[in-house]
Amino acid sequence: MKGRPDLTLPMPVEMLLPHRKPMCLVDSLVEYKDASGVVEALVGHESPLVGEDGGLDTIAFIELIAQSYATVRGYSDLLNGDEVKKGFLVAAKTIEVKKAATVGDVLRISVTTTGEYGDFTLADGVVTKGGEILASGNITVWVP
Repeated sequence: MKGRPDLTLPMPVEMLLPHRKPMCLVDSLVEYKDASGVVEALVGHESPLVGEDGGLDTIAFIELIAQSYATVRGYSDLLNGDEVKKGFLVAAKTIEVKKAATVGDVLRISVTTTGEYGDFTLADGVVTKGGEILASGNITVWVP
């Protein structure tokens, strides 16, 4: 990559995240501030985590939070002039699902870094639709 990329928000996640469709569940980074951010995702029918009824499997909320954290972390890497680092989800704790999501829903995932211990990072995430909380929880990511 020559020069610094355009980091104007909102921006698509392709430059920030190694995932690609259909396993990429998030679409764009819309807000960023101090290692926290907001990512948007359109629930698509092509996702392997969508059932025949059009409902998003609740396990997808963990992956939405993880991919959103990776997106925010990738943006931070680029802002600092670094290469985007790959990370690995190693734990999901206290995940609470309150409501379901379905094909066509636009979700907003807010993530906040809450701690860093060597190569491990803790992050909190909240998934909302229209301002209503669908799911929340925290994850641990290893970034070697």
